[in-house]
Amino acid sequence: MPEEIYYHAFFNRDRLVHIIDPELHTCEALSVLFRLEGFQTAFSINLSGFLASLERRRPDVVIANIDLGEPEEGLTLLRRVKVMRMGTPVFMLENHPMVEAAVAAMKGGAADVVTKPIDNENLVRIVRDAMRQDIHVSAVSAGRRTVEVRGFAQLTPREREVLQLITNGQSNKEAGRELGISPRTIEVHRARVMEKLGARNTADLMRIVLTS
Repeated sequence: MPEEIYYHAFFNRDRLVHIIDPELHTCEALSVLFRLEGFQTAFSINLSGFLASLERRRPDVVIANIDLGEPEEGLTLLRRVKVMRMGTPVFMLENHPMVEAAVAAMKGGAADVVTKPIDNENLVRIVRDAMRQDIHVSAVSAGRRTVEVRGFAQLTPREREVLQLITNGQSNKEAGRELGISPRTIEVHRARVMEKLGARNTADLMRIVLTS
């Protein structure tokens, strides 16, 4: 398998894309599309089905139709996801150009609005771009950075702590001293973090963090 294709599949494999559209064939087609790209998928044909699914697992990406059958139900879904503060990007679909609804969706925090018929290549690209921004770095006091990782199912609490310390520039020895574990254990956690975030080496991991 070419390296670039392998990298994308490796990076996506634990990410869940949830599709919500009243047209079952749209749900099934997009589910197949994203599974071929290495993602896990789930779909619902209405808002209630999507909300019930959140009890089982929260998605890493949501793709939802603006028109779910009831007036503004798609925008209601968008607001519900944003209120939960999951950090999940939401892409809205429209069956035909709906200027007012699209503007409302973007103002409500949608990552993008995609009009049917769907350009599959473009949709995969913008979703993948959103996934590459899973790690957000913000400046805090004392020159340290706080790392927020979307998709917390990816990393254990300890792995998130190690990622935080790596991002702050600490060596394995320094991080181990702060966490009360050995440098070798830090190295194991670092390797797992790199694997889960799709980083091929430490420099790549830092690039993902610092350019997000």
